[in-house]
Amino acid sequence: MSTYHVDEAAGADATGNGAADAPYQTIAFALFTHGQDAKVLVRKDAATPYDEPTQSALKKAKKGADGLEKKKKKAEELATREAQAKGEERERKEKLLEQSKSIKLEEDASLPKANKAKIGNLAPFRSQRVRVFGWVHRLRSQKDIIFIVLRDGTGYLQAVLSGLTAQTYDALTLTLESTVELVGTLQATPEGKTAPGGHELSVDYWRIVGAAPGGDDAFTNRLNEKSDPSILADLRHLVLRGENASSVLRLRSLMLSSFRESLGAHHLLEVTPPCLVQTQVEGGSTLFKLDYYGQPAYLTQSSQLYLETVLPSLGDVFCVQESFRAENSHTRRHLSEYTHLEAELAFIDFDGLMSHIESIICETVDRLLQDEKSAALIKQLNPTFEPPQRPFMRLSYVDAIKWLNEHGIQHEAEDAEGNTIKDEAGNAKMVDHVVGDDIAEAAERQMTDIINTPIFLYGFPAELKSFYMKKMAGAEQGGHVFTESCDLLMPGVGEIVGGSMRISDMAELMAGYKREGIDPAPYYWFTDQRKYGTCEHGGYGLGVERFLAWLAKRYTVRECSLYPRWPSRATP
Repeated sequence: MSTYHVDEAAGADATGNGAADAPYQTIAFALFTHGQDAKVLVRKDAATPYDEPTQSALKKAKKGADGLEKKKKKAEELATREAQAKGEERERKEKLLEQSKSIKLEEDASLPKANKAKIGNLAPFRSQRVRVFGWVHRLRSQKDIIFIVLRDGTGYLQAVLSGLTAQTYDALTLTLESTVELVGTLQATPEGKTAPGGHELSVDYWRIVGAAPGGDDAFTNRLNEKSDPSILADLRHLVLRGENASSVLRLRSLMLSSFRESLGAHHLLEVTPPCLVQTQVEGGSTLFKLDYYGQPAYLTQSSQLYLETVLPSLGDVFCVQESFRAENSHTRRHLSEYTHLEAELAFIDFDGLMSHIESIICETVDRLLQDEKSAALIKQLNPTFEPPQRPFMRLSYVDAIKWLNEHGIQHEAEDAEGNTIKDEAGNAKMVDHVVGDDIAEAAERQMTDIINTPIFLYGFPAELKSFYMKKMAGAEQGGHVFTESCDLLMPGVGEIVGGSMRISDMAELMAGYKREGIDPAPYYWFTDQRKYGTCEHGGYGLGVERFLAWLAKRYTVRECSLYPRWPSRATP
């Protein structure tokens, strides 16, 4: 007869097998598992040798084993009943499903004609029959009633299927994201109850337009809250069906309309510059190059140069255009392709340029908050949003360097080749900022978040900025010449606008080409603006996705683009 061991301190009933090195924890479990006549040795702990249990302990253990046996039988009986019930329920459903195949719905021609309408335009049709089309956004069955939340892009509608409409084969096998046609009477939601739009559709006829799959390929199996970010990126076309993603894009559309209204109110005319170009604007290292009928060409980094060329004929202008930057940057605020709202204004000075940018930002936000639809979307996506207070803070680059050092915000030291210098432990060496440094994104964002208000950071050294930026008169320091340039920084996002006054003097522009090693020949059309009646002018570029990320409080600009592009991502 085998002997089974019990260690009351270190044993385990769930994982032990009764061996001396894998003992049970209780005598009762040993007897329950191997029978009440089994031979058992027991010890209090590892310091005590195994010994036979006392008669009283054995008697108590046998009662415990009886209890475990009763629990086991009870569990088996319960499992049998549940299996039987499930089997009966399965049979009932299979029977209903089979019977449902014989139920055919037909629209009742004797009923009033249904008005076809979009979900967002249903309010005038309450107490009338309506016909709507859309996608099954939510689906729930309760007894013999099926509740559907339908989505068509203009809004959401709650619909109820009951009676025969809920008994058809299509009704019993309906899946999320199927497209359907629903016909019925639109009724105002009873007092004390809520539904999208304040009404509910009582369906008297419906049909499937396009069925979505179930099983492994069901929508919720392909995409859910726990999906990996790479899966979400691959399935962006399905992510867009979600309420948050679609709300962000809806707000984006309203935001661009508001920007256009604000710019129009300031008498700026919209133009559409080309995306295929043969000149650089922001440095050759970030150009996407391509073959254009045997000639070298690039995807535009900015439409600024083209906007400048129409100032003499159209006056102040703007565009909403895609820009492309070949930067191998994976930060949460960088995209390889982004929507660039750019403007150019003639006969303006630097102070006026910053005031104009501030006005456009604030007036656009005001318009969005005054509009019922956009205000509701902002409230949904960013419940704590507060419009920016005017005037915006203006902080010079030199004073920002001083502020960063006073607040102990350092940056990584670099060698002459731009490589990070590390200490003996392999950590990046941190140093204070000095005038001439390109303030790192992290330091800039940290400063903005601490100050917690919109900031015009202005007056950057010429060597950090593009060839076309106008220099500040009499503002040299430590061998540095500064430019009439500015970045608008917003808390939580960082830079959302970059702008500057442009060089208006021909000789100064030619010197800028030379300093940057740029051949002026391809820029003849841009240079001509200084030849045929020059003027003081300035402009700016606003990153639409960054502005939207600030407005809607999105963690990354990737959420603010329809199909975002970043290094290694051009799918779907």
